[in-house]
Order: sequence, then structure tokens, then C-alpha cells
Amino acid sequence: MRVLHSSDWHLGRSFHRESLLGAQAAFVDHLVETVRAEHVDVVVVSGDVYDRALPPVDAVALCNEALARLKALGVHTVLISGNHDSAVRLGFGADLMERVHLRTDPGRAWEPIVIGDVAFFGIPYLEPELVRGPWELAERSHTAAVTYAMDRVRAHPAARKVVLAHAFVTGGEASDSERDISVGGVAHVPLSAFSGVDYAALGHLHGRQVMSETVRYSGSPIAYSFSEAGHTKGSWLADLDAGRTEFVPAPVPRPVSTVRGRIDDLLTDGRFERYEDHWLQVTLTDPVRPREAMERLRRRFPHTLALAFQPDGVAEGPAGRARLAGRAEIEVALDFVREVRGEPADDDERRLLQEAVEACRIKESA
Repeated sequence: MRVLHSSDWHLGRSFHRESLLGAQAAFVDHLVETVRAEHVDVVVVSGDVYDRALPPVDAVALCNEALARLKALGVHTVLISGNHDSAVRLGFGADLMERVHLRTDPGRAWEPIVIGDVAFFGIPYLEPELVRGPWELAERSHTAAVTYAMDRVRAHPAARKVVLAHAFVTGGEASDSERDISVGGVAHVPLSAFSGVDYAALGHLHGRQVMSETVRYSGSPIAYSFSEAGHTKGSWLADLDAGRTEFVPAPVPRPVSTVRGRIDDLLTDGRFERYEDHWLQVTLTDPVRPREAMERLRRRFPHTLALAFQPDGVAEGPAGRARLAGRAEIEVALDFVREVRGEPADDDERRLLQEAVEACRIKESA
């Protein structure tokens, strides 16, 4: 039994307003080819199939295409809903699909999907508040909810078990692109909650991670934040018979990188040539904020998406900002310009700001 573990597709997501549908479609091509080349029996997708509860039409079409192509290869696909998905929408028609198995109802988390001699259990994202009453949980936490479901999975008599779950396991490393799932400050689930199964295919965290030999995160198939610049994206291929798991890297449609420096160096230094086709987050360290910085940077780096300004020798944060109480609005605005740019507003800018302040005051009075 060969299982390909993927998660967090987030179909329909954009990256700083850049559409990722083409990159996601390229991942689907890669996934299908991997299934064919590696003779995969089952594909598991551990939640966050879509990026939001009501996904755009083109994202739904891509998901439909992916499932149809996998079905045409004769493999089974097991999917669960994540915290970004609408469990009801994703689970529509779950009992009508052949070789596509959806688990979005918490009450079916311990209902096995038997493929060959392996029982697959899909534990969708469990919102503690929604399951606490029906399951009579002693506390409102992810640990209580996941433990309740896993206790019933462990009680099943199947000899071999694979679990899909969408949760934040203690010790996992988060990135900037996961939505917070904390409840009263209790978001984490202990690793021990997933003991007693042959393989636990986790979703939610976007970086691939080995929590134990049998508990792993596949991570997202492409980068969704600049904090993932160093990630290697892909899927885990688990051979249950051989007891072996290997990572299958996915194609990189466009690298994600971060660079920092003074604008003149960034625009002329040959060291930065390799970033010219990357999606970039640029931090400028000039003592004075350069004018038209984004436009100038994009002449060399056309895929610059985010721009920050941190002058050399100046710490980040609000320390040293002037107090606002009792000060005129125009003074606060002019101080803001001076702080973020490193030089004061010129006469034309001062006049525009004054007009804006007066217009706001008139509107408020009216």
C-alpha cells in the first residue's frame, strides 16, 4: 500500500494580489504524474482544500479536475475539511462519489474507509465549541476534541490504520500564512494524541515536518507567505508495506525570496541578479526613504510584491514616537511623514495634508 500525503492546497488563494491558480494547476499536474510514476494506491489531502468557505469558481473547477484525473488513474482519494473550508460545501455529495472519499462531518471521524487491508480515518478540523456538547467533552479545547476522536479510532479492530487530521501539534513550526485556530489560548494538540496508528497524515502547518516516524505534516504545495522562502514544498510518499517514507519535492513555479539593502545597491549590484525573476519582499535600509521606490525596484525586479523600510541603525517598533495627546492633527501627520520617510514633508505635501485635515474636520462637523 503506497500512500501519497498532501495537504493545504488552498485553491483560490492569491499571494499579495498575485493569482496562484497557474501555480496550483502546475502542482496538480505534478501530483497526477507522481501518482502514475510511483504506483500510488491512495492520495490523502489533509484539509484546507480551498482557501475560503466560499471558493471562487475557477478554484472549484481545478479541484474537480484534480479529483477526476486521480479517479481516472484508478486510485482512491481521501479528503478532509480544514479550518479554511466549509465542511458542508466540501462534503456535498460525499456518499455519491466513487473512489473519492470525503470526511467533513466530525461524527464520521471514526467511520473507516477501508481500502485493501488498510482502514483510513478522516478527522476533519474540529471546532471545539461545536463538538463539546454532542461529545460531552470535559473542556473546550482542541486536545479534548482530537483525543475523543482518536480514542475511537484506536478502538477500531482494523489491523492497519491511517489517520488524516487537521490540527496544530505541539512542537510544530508555524509560518505567517496559517489562520490562527486558537481557542482560549489552547490551540495545540500533544503528539501523543496520534499514537497507535500506522501513519498520521497531518494538515494545517505549511512547512513539511516530521513530528515522529509515523506523524508528519506534508506542508502546503506552494509558498503562501515570505516566511516560507526556505521551504521545500511537496508531498510525503509512505510505503506502508516497506515501512518507508520519502519526500517528493514539487515544482517551484516562481521562487519566493526576501532581500534587504540600500536601493542603489539593489538596483546595480550583480549579487542580486539571481532574484530578478523571484517573488520578492524588499526591505530598504537607506537613511532616507527613497522616492518612487517600488516603481524603481520593479524595473529590475518585476515581481516585487512587498516593500518595507528600516534605515540602518534604527530599531523596529514604536519606541521614541511622539505622544499624540493634545497635539494638532496636522502636527501628528507631519511627524508621521518625517518618521517613515526620514525627511520632512515639502511645501506641496504640507499643503495637501492641511487640506485633508480640514476636509475631515468639516465632514465630522457636518
